[in-house]
Amino acid sequence: MQNTLDKQPPEPDARVPYGTDANQFIDVRFPASTGPHPVVFFIHGGYWRARYGLSYAGHLCAALAKAGIATWNVEYRRVGNPGGGWPGTFEDVRSAWRLLQTEKPAPAGKFDLKRLCVAGHSAGGHLALCLAAFEKSVTRVFSLAGVLDLRRAWELHLSNEAVVEFLGGTPAQVPEHYREASPMERSIGAEQKLVHGTVDDSVPYEISKRYFEAKKKAGENVELITLDKTDHFEIVDPGSQVWPKILSVFAALTRA
Repeated sequence: MQNTLDKQPPEPDARVPYGTDANQFIDVRFPASTGPHPVVFFIHGGYWRARYGLSYAGHLCAALAKAGIATWNVEYRRVGNPGGGWPGTFEDVRSAWRLLQTEKPAPAGKFDLKRLCVAGHSAGGHLALCLAAFEKSVTRVFSLAGVLDLRRAWELHLSNEAVVEFLGGTPAQVPEHYREASPMERSIGAEQKLVHGTVDDSVPYEISKRYFEAKKKAGENVELITLDKTDHFEIVDPGSQVWPKILSVFAALTRA
């Protein structure tokens, strides 16, 4: 991470717990206007590992709030935390989603849940599409360089066997985990937008391309936005040259 992402993000407007674990909370940011505001439910990346938290995503969330979109930046238990990995990590994301549906953590009239998008970066993109597969109330989802095919990620040995750590084994050892957890192997009814840079050396571009081709063939509502000469973190950096394109996708996905 460089430039903007090296810095501490602006403080959130509120930190809301959704469980008793120290990693079960949401950082909430609101636009300056009165609302009700469209909302992005955002899931950070880091290959599901405990050493990577939500701080870097605070920059993206703050930029969205400046653009008039409220954000719900989710922290969750990760590999290395008690209860992290599959399925605990995903159950945290589902709990945070269900809490948002109640609107109780926000002042009355702050959220417009009819203009709601789930989004995630890297491993968070995986969790976002997984959420769409399990929670039919998710209707719009945005993957930013997501790890969308866990079997292929395992074949490529991405990030020193991160998928094996997350799922608790190889496809031969825990085949049911790969079937349950991989968006490539799940049916998704939500509108799906994917963005991926062609020079991404953390999650290869081929992951999104193969996913897009398979899902398009299956008849799902999916679009792939390819960003030439763009790396893994530029797409979540509000200071990057590609940020206006990313912002336009968020705007489109949070329209009424």
